[in-house]
Amino acid sequence: MNRMLLLGGVILVALVTALSALFTVRETEQVLITQLGQPIRVIKEPGLHVKIPFIQTVSSFDSRLLDYDTPGEEVILADQRRLIVDTFTRFRITDPLLYFQTAGTQESGIRARLSSIVASSMRRVLGSETLMAVLSSERARIMNEIQRQVNAEAKSFGVAIEDVRIRRTDLPDENTQAILNRMQSERERVAREARAEGAEVAARVRAQADRERTVLLAESQAQADTLRGQGDEEAIRLFAEAAQRDPSFWSFYRSMQAYREALSEGDTRLVLTPDSEFFRYFRQSRPDGSGLGAAGGAPASPQPQPQGAAPAR
Repeated sequence: MNRMLLLGGVILVALVTALSALFTVRETEQVLITQLGQPIRVIKEPGLHVKIPFIQTVSSFDSRLLDYDTPGEEVILADQRRLIVDTFTRFRITDPLLYFQTAGTQESGIRARLSSIVASSMRRVLGSETLMAVLSSERARIMNEIQRQVNAEAKSFGVAIEDVRIRRTDLPDENTQAILNRMQSERERVAREARAEGAEVAARVRAQADRERTVLLAESQAQADTLRGQGDEEAIRLFAEAAQRDPSFWSFYRSMQAYREALSEGDTRLVLTPDSEFFRYFRQSRPDGSGLGAAGGAPASPQPQPQGAAPAR
């Protein structure tokens, strides 16, 4: 009976020893083996592994992407503006041995260190940037610079920084209204400058159009005067040629025009002598040749008067 108990105890001790010597590494873990507090080796391959029982200790570290959200920090920008900036950080443990030596086995140790590293890097980078740069497309460049500086310091802890992002930027309550008023004034100034530039361009275009209009009118008037002069010259030439071909007909034609202009009004009275040259063609129109002003006869009424004579009342 005693042998059976002894054998059972030996088997139990052997089983416990065997179980203590075996351990499993998961796909999401990486393991550091320490012996009496001293690091021995790092295991990153998943599977079943062996250690010296009761002497060596297994410390597991997450190999996945970890996150850390920093609380809002008040930052003073290069233009003396104040912002409350809220960031988050994505990191991964790349060197378990260095991580164990600097931060221990708990994630709280590295999170406390990351908080100070991210805050100091963010203050350095944003301290050289303006508010317009932080609120514009320049934010991507600013976040990349913060990530670069944080990653440079985090390497000494066995951690690789995958990403640092500015999640939210708020103005302090006491500065919000002043900033908004200043931004509104700036936008109004830009709008006034744009309107002034537009008015200047409009005036320049209008002046150019008026100048072109004046030039076109002057050129058109000059061309019209030239054409009118050429027409008058051609008319005079034609009249001169007609007068030279038949002077008697031309004299008759001009006399008929004078009669039409002088006798066009119904109440026109002309006071002329019977042998006036004005009625030369009237005298020639009688069959006996005596005309309207024959001797012994009185002038007919109404009596015509030459063009330009005053009418008798």
